[in-house]
Amino acid sequence: MRGSEMEEGGVWVGLPMLSFVSGIVCIIAATLLLNFISKGKRRRRWAAVGKDVVVLHMPSRSRFAPSMSPFVLKLETFLRFAKINYKVDTEEPFGPEGTTPWITLNGEEVGDSEVIIAKLIKHFNLTFDLSEEQRVITTSFITMLDHHFVWGLRVWRYIIDRGAGFPECQPDIPKIYLVFLPLKIRRMSSAVRDQGLGRLDFKQVLQLVRQDLIAIALYLGKKPYLLGEEPGLVDCVAFGHLANLVYNYRRSPFYTIITEEMPTLVSYVDRMKEKLWPDWEQHLAKPR
Repeated sequence: MRGSEMEEGGVWVGLPMLSFVSGIVCIIAATLLLNFISKGKRRRRWAAVGKDVVVLHMPSRSRFAPSMSPFVLKLETFLRFAKINYKVDTEEPFGPEGTTPWITLNGEEVGDSEVIIAKLIKHFNLTFDLSEEQRVITTSFITMLDHHFVWGLRVWRYIIDRGAGFPECQPDIPKIYLVFLPLKIRRMSSAVRDQGLGRLDFKQVLQLVRQDLIAIALYLGKKPYLLGEEPGLVDCVAFGHLANLVYNYRRSPFYTIITEEMPTLVSYVDRMKEKLWPDWEQHLAKPR
């Protein structure tokens, strides 16, 4: 009798738990199905923009610059410089590799700003009349900015400032993103330390970033743009990083360095903005 009662009791206790688990499974399955359907709808909508129109996927606009990401600024500035027709999408900001920005071009999905620009140059048969020395300078500055300078700024953004700039610069940041922001900060802080700069004393990081800025300022000299009288690819990349510093890092010591020690770089950012972003203010998020 006791065995029977225990068995009946076990069934009585197990049924609610089974129903709960089944409910969770159904919710997850329904969510995945809805995401799959929405993903398909978005891609059909992107395909309808027309042949050779780039769909630029990125996070929503920020308050002080069109984007908080130097790589988004760099890529969108390049699209404007190259006069490539593009549309902005903020519904799916992270691409197949989990990075932003990314693009859709004639149904093909491409990630990583450096890879994207190379793809666009080839696809649209873009040519730049550069000497061998200018090509070397272009490659050197892009490598410095994309693979060294940006990591110094990330030390501030993720280790020192602990991500405070995100809700400050991006007023309409999704609440679900804020929930997972501490996880992103931990992940990026770990990445910065793995890269190496995050292991240094912050004063050393400041000095390394200062040296990068000095190199750009010295090469710029009295020229309007890095390679002469007209902007080029290297200026799009430099603008993406320097505009990010000037507008999105105003509480950081990096901002003090560039504004007080290197006013020519601030003028350079203003010149690029006037040249390629005459509608800058129209692409800023409104403060709450």
